[in-house]
Amino acid sequence: MERREFLKTASIASGLLTALPLSKAFAAAAGDTFPLMDLHVHLTPTFTIDHVMEIAKKTGVQFGIMVNPGGPVSDDAGLRQFIDSLKPYPVYRGLQPMSPGWSSSFAPETIAQLDYVEMDPQTIPNGNGYGETLRIWNFDTYVDDPQKFMEIYVAHSLEVIENTEPLNIFGWPLFLPVCIARDYYTLWTEERMQKILAALKKRNLAVEINDMAHTPHERFIGMAKEQGLKFTFGSDARSDIAGRLDYCKYVAKKCGLKRDDFFFPKRALNKA
Repeated sequence: MERREFLKTASIASGLLTALPLSKAFAAAAGDTFPLMDLHVHLTPTFTIDHVMEIAKKTGVQFGIMVNPGGPVSDDAGLRQFIDSLKPYPVYRGLQPMSPGWSSSFAPETIAQLDYVEMDPQTIPNGNGYGETLRIWNFDTYVDDPQKFMEIYVAHSLEVIENTEPLNIFGWPLFLPVCIARDYYTLWTEERMQKILAALKKRNLAVEINDMAHTPHERFIGMAKEQGLKFTFGSDARSDIAGRLDYCKYVAKKCGLKRDDFFFPKRALNKA
């Protein structure tokens, strides 16, 4: 199952996180104290940049379009084509690598044309006792030993954060596969979260608040804010749900996030 297929059933996984404090006020919790930017949107043959621009016009949300390395974006020519395709539009341009080592495929000067790089730790080599590479967005991810998995997952997260490749945003923080999501608050202990936060602080990375996965939770956001870390909103959308950001707005308001708490790409956007 590819990531885009996972997104069709992500609501099932989110439903397991029953402790999240959702309410009727959830969708109405937006304020004007933080920027409405969705920096995690993907295009598809049926969800094009023109669709994104229409949403931006209707909502006032600013967008960042990301692409995963691989396929047509496997070398400098492919990455330049992606960047050039977005130049006529008032959107940010981002890259979402899946595994460390990605930067060897691209020249530094080409990477520098991006507005940001976001990476998450969801592809985990030797992630269970069977030596399998886990892609934990998949519904059928197999975890045989939750505590051992968490040790491996935290170590892999630190590898993603601490490697020397370009990186600006840590995506999908604290996400768990469906099979253990019900134990979210038990498995993400204070010690484990502190390890992640210390590494993020050392590299001065922004933390994505992910609208699709409803992660991270309020406690982690508060801890990150205390560390002076910046935040982004991301939908990981490939459809008209891009820019809705209801969870992001809800939890940001509840945690008292302000404009100064957010990461902003350096490049100024041209008006449409």
